[in-house]
This record gives sequence, structure tokens and C-alpha cells, in this order.
Amino acid sequence: MVEAVGSGPLILAASKPELPGIDDFMPPEILFQGTPFAMNRIIFVRFIAMVVILLVLGITAARAKLIPSRWQGAVEWLIEFVRDSIVYEVMGELRGRRYVPMITTIFLTVMCFNLCGIIPGLNIAATATITMPLVFAVWTLIQYIVAGVRSQGLGKYLKQELFPAGVPWPIYILLTPIQLLEMLVIKPASLTIRLFANMIAGHLLVAISLAFAQFYIIVASNKLLVLAGAGWFALGFALTAFEIFVAALQAYVFAILSTVYINQSYPEVD
Repeated sequence: MVEAVGSGPLILAASKPELPGIDDFMPPEILFQGTPFAMNRIIFVRFIAMVVILLVLGITAARAKLIPSRWQGAVEWLIEFVRDSIVYEVMGELRGRRYVPMITTIFLTVMCFNLCGIIPGLNIAATATITMPLVFAVWTLIQYIVAGVRSQGLGKYLKQELFPAGVPWPIYILLTPIQLLEMLVIKPASLTIRLFANMIAGHLLVAISLAFAQFYIIVASNKLLVLAGAGWFALGFALTAFEIFVAALQAYVFAILSTVYINQSYPEVD
């Protein structure tokens, strides 16, 4: 940009805006930088959440009594909720016993990782990058393939999945690739993207609301803008409370969909 000032031109170099890149979405390393054990903030949060889960469950199990305390009762209620209202409700008790530990692990881990987003000092959901949801989705993928092969044999399972009964054989030319894509890609992707998108969206909404609140209250001098900042702060607080509900809901959805997918690998009639 060129402007005439006095007898000569004054050249002002306009700064070129920088487009956000992939690095802007990855927290920088904060521990063990430059080593194979380097941790960024989100990995550190996962580590803290994992330690908390192990300590809570370990101490509760070590101090378990026949007549449970309130704390023991709360932990047992949570585990029984997953067992009875998710696993047994979908698969039945006989078939579901094998998967209670897996689905309970998924539910508790996803819920605790999600709740990290509203804990002061952590302030980021440990599932807010695609890696962690993808790990749980791949675990589910492996389990429903293993369940189908174990219950039916490899050939019969693949026939059930790729060649559904009652379909004219020419349709299989189109249907079989779609069935294979659904089994190996669509189901894991639906689990992964649903959890990741919900948690990153909630984190961004809360961050944007609080950022606007900080700007209008601290930076702006206009009283009307200060009131607008108070409104943004109230919205951020409400969204933070809503994130608690979303954290539990997404853990429930992930756990129940994992159970449904595994159950679909079994034949309709045992």
C-alpha cells in the first residue's frame, strides 16, 4: 500500500495473513521435547486421567466391603449401569458376560477423558484429537470380527457379512464392496468421528465464548460492551455445564454402539 506524505511517497508494507495449518491444531510438546517419549498437553492430560482412573478403581476395590460405603456404592452403580443397561440390554447376559470388561473400560475411559475438558487446569478433552477415538474404534472393529469368526467360523461369517441372504446374485457385484466398506471403514469411522467431532466442537464453543467475554470485559471500555461480555461469560458457563452432560452422553453412545456392532457379528439364532 502506497500513501503520499509531503513530497514523497510512504510505502507501508501490509502484513500477509497466515493461514492456519495442521500444527495449529496440535498442542506443542511440554515434556521430554525431542525424544521418543515427548508429551504434548493432550497426551499429558490423558496420562493424568489414566492414573486417576486406575487409582480410583484400585483403591475402591482394595477397600471394598460387604456393606458398601457411599463411594463404593457409587462406583459399583456405575459399573452395574454399564453391565445391565448397556451390555446385557443389547446382548443378553449369557453372551454379554464376555464383553462387560471391555465395554466398561471404554465407557469409563471415554467419560473421564471427555470430562477433562471442563476440569480447571486441564481444560481440554483427552478425546479432542482423532487418535484416541480411533484407538477405541479399532478395538471395537477387532472385537466384532473376532466375535463373528469365533461364533460362525471365518467362511460363514464372511458370507453373512458380504453376501446377505435373499439378494439376487447380480446385485452382489455392487452390494459386496459396500458391505465390506461398511464393515471395515464406515462403522469404525462413525464411532471415531462422532466422538471426536462432538468433543472438539464443545471445546471450541466454550473457548470462543470465554474469549469474547475476556475481550469485552477487560479490553473494551464501553459499558454496553461490558454487558455483552457478561452475557458471553454466562453463555460460556452454561456451555461448560452442558459439556458435563455431553461427556457422559458421548461415552454412553460410544459404548452402546460398540456393543451393538459386536452383537451384529453373531448369528441371529444361536
